[in-house]
Amino acid sequence: MSSTDPVALRSAKRVVVKVGSSSISGENAGRIPGLVESLAELYAAGVEVVLVSSGAISTGIPYLALEARPDDLPTQQAAAAVGQNILVNRYQRSLSEHQIIAGQVLLTAHDLENPTPRSNAKRALERLLGLRILPIVNENDTVATHEIRFGDNDRLAALVARLIGADRLVLLSDIDALYTRPPNEAGAERIETVAFGDELAGVRIGEAVSGWGTGGALTKVAAARLATEAGTGVILTETTLLPRLIAGERLGTWFEPRPAD
Repeated sequence: MSSTDPVALRSAKRVVVKVGSSSISGENAGRIPGLVESLAELYAAGVEVVLVSSGAISTGIPYLALEARPDDLPTQQAAAAVGQNILVNRYQRSLSEHQIIAGQVLLTAHDLENPTPRSNAKRALERLLGLRILPIVNENDTVATHEIRFGDNDRLAALVARLIGADRLVLLSDIDALYTRPPNEAGAERIETVAFGDELAGVRIGEAVSGWGTGGALTKVAAARLATEAGTGVILTETTLLPRLIAGERLGTWFEPRPAD
């Protein structure tokens, strides 16, 4: 790392940022320009940025005249097909204000679990980054089935970070950090740093509470462990705090990566 501060994003060569459905869809769709502005700031500093964005299904639902997230797979796939198009266009409109072009990359668990498609995905992402394109990665919900899904995009983001050897993985959420117990409970304390290999004994981690997202603190901790095992440092914080994080403030929870051999 080129900085004495291992958490600093501006000093990283390559950063993967993951944002969840609840942060950029529904009533929070208006947050996309602010998120993109932060990504553009990193991009302008010479950092290679990959965005892993959930939200295809939740973005598509209103256009299918549905009042809630569908339970059946075909309707979920239909919502994803509509929503992915709209979501990427929203990102590109904001990115265009910063003269940045996005490249859409849709993956299934099969793609990253098998050598040939995994190699193809790595080559495509590396080439996009080399061309100064900002990849927007999402699970290919239109063709994925329940049996071959990642389960959540936190895991996908960790696998992408491992695939391309990212320096940092930023997991954005609607919670500002990891706490010793669910943050809405009395006595919950923010955990500033998680040492590599720390099993977080005594920490009670909650599940998702959002009606749109599929992940929660549990999936983020699992994703952080997956990434740190490969040497990628992980920051968990709230989506609207990203500008302050980029500015150098110590926010959220920092998961230390495996020490270099």
